[in-house]
Amino acid sequence: MAPRANWKGFLRLSLVTCPVALYPATSDTEKVSFNQINRKTGHRIKYLKVDAETGDEVTSEDIVKGYKVDTDTYIEVTKDELDEIALDSTHTIEIDEFVPKTDIDNRYLIRPYYLVPDGKVGHDAYAVIRETIRSMDKVAIGRVVLTNREHIIALEPLESGLMGTLLRYPYEVRSENEYFDDIQDVKLTKDMLDLAKHIVEKKSGAFEPELFEDHYETALIDLINKKRSGMPITAKAAPKTGGNVINLMDALKKSLASEKEAAPAAKVAKEIAKGKKPKKRVEGQREMLLPISGKGGKDAAAKTAPKEATKKADKPARAPARAKKAS
Repeated sequence: MAPRANWKGFLRLSLVTCPVALYPATSDTEKVSFNQINRKTGHRIKYLKVDAETGDEVTSEDIVKGYKVDTDTYIEVTKDELDEIALDSTHTIEIDEFVPKTDIDNRYLIRPYYLVPDGKVGHDAYAVIRETIRSMDKVAIGRVVLTNREHIIALEPLESGLMGTLLRYPYEVRSENEYFDDIQDVKLTKDMLDLAKHIVEKKSGAFEPELFEDHYETALIDLINKKRSGMPITAKAAPKTGGNVINLMDALKKSLASEKEAAPAAKVAKEIAKGKKPKKRVEGQREMLLPISGKGGKDAAAKTAPKEATKKADKPARAPARAKKAS
């Protein structure tokens, strides 16, 4: 099922306009999520909106937004009042300027979106805007209104489409000075830097996100499968910490030696990972969860647990319907 657009409207460059839709480029829905339940009954916890003073439940139509002035004073703002100050860019992404991508500080980046033509018309205007941005080798800066707030968005070509990245305003970015002022000015020797560079060279490679593994998510799935199958849960031993570095030069030398030993095994593992057949789509972690089959329930799952629990991610078992996240 295709994701739902977060926003629909128009993309405009001067007098060139086309209908577009904005879709989130990332998703957290495939991650394992939990509901809060009552330990005694096993029922889900339900949250109610109540008056902080009286404790009475309040209906949705009686709830308005309020700006806190002091401890007990709020300025009420209604939906109609907010709609009255709606900005012109509510339904239009107006391109204001073009800037070099290198000019955008990474701290200003929030999240990426895909901007695509909405419907069968306007593809030619969309292509003109996309290819103009591509040919200039710059990023288009515009404005878009999401959830009643105006955001700055940076548009750049991505294959046959456009990727838009929401940007923070200057008041949202903290100055580094309040954090870095107390860092000591340390003098490093050339030998130390050379050793550190050798370690970096041993660890250098291409950026291949398809080889990343979410170890915590995998451990969560293993825990859930074991508990569902009635298998015993054993506590892991606490990991050993590195302790304080007594001699930095010795630590660098030992690090370099260990990297040289680990390099061949890491290279083999990487080649094996690359040799796997690529999937048509990235499978969700949820699909690795064991199913509960038929009337047997937990007993049926327990019988298959030893084999099923050790299945690898490249051959996942089908997952049951996803539970909704807790409010």
